[in-house]
Amino acid sequence: MLLDEITNRKKVIGSKQVKKAVVKGMASKVFLANDAEPHILAQLRELCRQHEVEIVATATMEELGQACNIEVGSAAVALIKE
Repeated sequence: MLLDEITNRKKVIGSKQVKKAVVKGMASKVFLANDAEPHILAQLRELCRQHEVEIVATATMEELGQACNIEVGSAAVALIKE
């Protein structure tokens, strides 16, 4: 499954942290939950487009949270460049 890629990688979780990572050039790929708020997704998509970061629209907020080993859902997760 695609979310397996998230589990063992360095990452930031949550839309605010993902925005910071993208702007600072630290993000290599961003995963967005299909059921997140549309205005949040639109902002993140635009930011990723501007900074040429790959976007993967995937799963639900709950599934993204589980992939990150947290007990709450997450709208976004960014993998950090190594």
